[in-house]
Amino acid sequence: MSNNRRSPLLSIIIAVIVVLIVAIIWWFKPVNNSNAFSQADSITLDNQANANTVNKASSDSNMSQQSNQNIIKFTTGLERLPRSLQGTDVDGEIIIDENRQLVITEGLRRLFDYFLSALGEEEESAIYARVESYIRSHTPEPAASQAVVIFDQYVAYLKAIPEIEKKYGTLQLQATQSGELDLSVVAQQKQDVARLRQQHFDKETITAFFGTGDEYDDYSMEMVRISQNSQLSEAQKDAAKQDYISRMPDNATKTNIAQQANLNELMTRTEQMQAKGATPEALYNMRRELVGAPAAARLAQVDQADASFDKRFKQYRAQKQQLLKQSTSQSQVQIQINQIEQQLFNDSERKRLTGYAALQQQKAADTN
Repeated sequence: MSNNRRSPLLSIIIAVIVVLIVAIIWWFKPVNNSNAFSQADSITLDNQANANTVNKASSDSNMSQQSNQNIIKFTTGLERLPRSLQGTDVDGEIIIDENRQLVITEGLRRLFDYFLSALGEEEESAIYARVESYIRSHTPEPAASQAVVIFDQYVAYLKAIPEIEKKYGTLQLQATQSGELDLSVVAQQKQDVARLRQQHFDKETITAFFGTGDEYDDYSMEMVRISQNSQLSEAQKDAAKQDYISRMPDNATKTNIAQQANLNELMTRTEQMQAKGATPEALYNMRRELVGAPAAARLAQVDQADASFDKRFKQYRAQKQQLLKQSTSQSQVQIQINQIEQQLFNDSERKRLTGYAALQQQKAADTN
């Protein structure tokens, strides 16, 4: 009896347990499946994204492989130079002190300009990689990194300069249409450039990179200011120019400007003395005072060569005119003219004939 009564009860208990187990499984199953699908979807999407990235990178690499391969393989920066730099020596310099610190010089800027001159033949990124490789292969640290930083600054400065040039280009053109340069416009432009430099460089770099150029600019502006001063006579203008040069700091810029001024005076006085029929001795003495005895001797030799060329040119022109008056065929006349040229002039002199003839015609027209 007892066994029969226990059986229905046991069956009921087992059934309840089964129902609970099924309910528990059913309750948790959607959540677990959802998480699994979410995770699987995530993995699938990530894999697709990675594949797309790899494919895109591979595609980009293939498209620009030719331009990028030069960028990533530079060792000294001198490999596979663009055509315009082939066969040339690297201009500029990298100087360091005893502590391996960079010494900033104008030569460093010339070094940057040397490589940047190939812009157009090479992409900017290739030039940048080339310059950095050159610097690091020729310069120890910390000077190498210092030079690279300055190159960054220099490139940024060069990119900003065109905006200033664009701003003042038309104004400066308008200023010169009256026949005189508006120095106030030039001065304002120089101030804008100076402010731009201060944004990109420290004082030491500005002086090293642009100091010499600024000295020449100041000199040129002063020369123009003096020349445009209508209240001064020509003699007073010459004196004012000489006074300005004498007050310049004693450096290479002053030396070069003084030499150029001497050359200008030399050319003017030579033309004036030759027009008056000065003797070779008088020309030599004048030149010796301005440029020294060695230069005066070389100029005397040039005078002799020029006189010889001019004499032969007059002979050539007279014979050529006679031939052109003949009634023979033009081809035969040209053959004879060519023979005269070869008899009277060497190869380099024959290249001067056309230009020299045009110059003589211009002088004759000015005289008339």
